[in-house]
Amino acid sequence: MKKFFKIVSFYTFTIVDEKEIHELKEILGIYERDNLSGLLILAKEGINGTICGQEKVVNDFLEKIKKFLNENDLNKKVSFSNKKIFKKLKIKIKSEIVTMGIDNIDPKLDSGIYLDPLSWNQLIQDEDTLVIDTRNHYEVSLGSFKNSINPETNNFREFPEWLEKNLLKYTHNEIDKKIAMYCTGGIRCEKATSFLKKKGYKNVYHLKGGILKYLQEVPKEENFYKGECYVFDDRVALNDNLEEGSYSICHACGMPLSVEDKREKTYLEGVQCHQCINKFSDEDRIRFAERQKQFDQRKLVKNYSKKTLKINED
Repeated sequence: MKKFFKIVSFYTFTIVDEKEIHELKEILGIYERDNLSGLLILAKEGINGTICGQEKVVNDFLEKIKKFLNENDLNKKVSFSNKKIFKKLKIKIKSEIVTMGIDNIDPKLDSGIYLDPLSWNQLIQDEDTLVIDTRNHYEVSLGSFKNSINPETNNFREFPEWLEKNLLKYTHNEIDKKIAMYCTGGIRCEKATSFLKKKGYKNVYHLKGGILKYLQEVPKEENFYKGECYVFDDRVALNDNLEEGSYSICHACGMPLSVEDKREKTYLEGVQCHQCINKFSDEDRIRFAERQKQFDQRKLVKNYSKKTLKINED
């Protein structure tokens, strides 16, 4: 089956003033009429986003950004789907394009060394290299590079504090220690390396384009990433072919669920999973159950309409 929708995740750190941010938002907002969907974050430090739409519309959208920002490298990661992965186009203006919460961090001026997948594979096989996953704990639980450190953070804002408290026990205060960082699309690990460079570490590296670019370019027999890659859209996770994986979402707590997780006795679709069974009140669960009931009814009507249409066409 031909996959109708092109999906591109991208970002760039660049200098944008407040006037330009609002101009860019106005320019890009008109693409929603072309059925483009996605989420974009605009800030003075650049742009970050994932978009989904017909290939021509997506390509035109990205060219418009490149021309406006005068930036050729948007760190693009490309995949395709036969369904829309966002409901609509959202464009948000924030203080950071990925929230770290640390002042005076500028990856455009100083960050770690970019590594392509081949160079990355060579570096992480070196026993002297410290490999750190900069993603959230629930993302890491779906897949990771072997022997990488999981900081067990809930969000990226917690990551600098984890580094402050834990990095010395791994580096033994060696500022020349080789440190390799990675994330989903490259933006978090790039910003994390900028933080480490500011701390005085010399040999800091990050995977250009992140896991998504790695899976896009690396042959299966050379792939050192094991598992699926969590993505922040309706697909939940991607496999090593950059196709929708086996995970779904708990609509109560928003955490990813494996096929095995949904077989747990505690699992109630839309109401609770093993990760949130003690997080909500009985009143919350009653509300979740009613929401799920309404969702199931809409789904039943939709499936019935499709079936009727097919019968009529035949």
